[in-house]
Amino acid sequence: MNFIVKKLLTKFLHFFYGNEIAPLIKKSYMDDNNQPLENNEKVEINSNSAVNNAHSTDKMEELENTFQEIIKEKDDKITKLSVEITEHKDKYIRLFAEFDNFRRRTAKEKLELINTAGKDVVLSFLEILDDLERAEKIMQDQTLDLETQKEGIKLIFNKFKILMQNKGVISMDSIGYDFDTEKHEAVNYLEVSDENQKGKVIDELSKGYLMNAKIIRFAKVIVGK
Repeated sequence: MNFIVKKLLTKFLHFFYGNEIAPLIKKSYMDDNNQPLENNEKVEINSNSAVNNAHSTDKMEELENTFQEIIKEKDDKITKLSVEITEHKDKYIRLFAEFDNFRRRTAKEKLELINTAGKDVVLSFLEILDDLERAEKIMQDQTLDLETQKEGIKLIFNKFKILMQNKGVISMDSIGYDFDTEKHEAVNYLEVSDENQKGKVIDELSKGYLMNAKIIRFAKVIVGK
C-alpha cells in the first residue's frame, strides 16, 4: 500500500516541480544495495512483512524530507523573484516619472518657442519703424527741399531691403520671363502684338518673394496673349 502512496506522491511532485526532482525520486525507490525497491518489496512482503513495512516507512520519511527540501528551494526562488520584480517595478515607476517630466518640460519649451518665434524679426522691424517716425518728423520741416526728403526715404528703403536679405528673404524677377504657375499668379491677360511677349509676364502688380530659396508669396502678374 505504501508503494502505491509513493507512486501517487511521485506524480504530484512531477506535476508541480517537473523533471528536476526525478533523480531524488529515483533514489527513494532504491534500497541500500542500490537495487529497485519495488522488486525487493515484493520479496520482503512474502518473507517478512514487518521488516518490509519498516523499510517502506523509512523510505517514505526520506521522500518527505526530500519534498520539504524542494519546497524550501522553490520558496527561496519565489522570494528572490519577488524581490527582483519589486526592484524592476520601482525602476519602471522612476523611469515613467522622469519621462513624464521630460514630456511636460518639452511641451512648455515648445509653447514658449511658438509664442516668441517672431521676436527677433519684430525687433528688427522696430528699427525701421524708428527710422520712419524720424523721417515723418523731418518731413514736417518746411525748410527741407523735396530731394532731401526723397534721399532720406531711399536710405530707409535700402536699409529695409538689406534687413530682409539678412533674414533670407529676396524678391523674384518676373517681368520678361515665361509665365510659371509655380511662381506667378495671373491677375489679367492682355493682347500683345509682339509674338515674343505671348505667354510671358509683361507687367507686375506685386512682387513674389522667396525665403531661404522657398516661395513664400506668388508674384501677381499680367500675362501677354
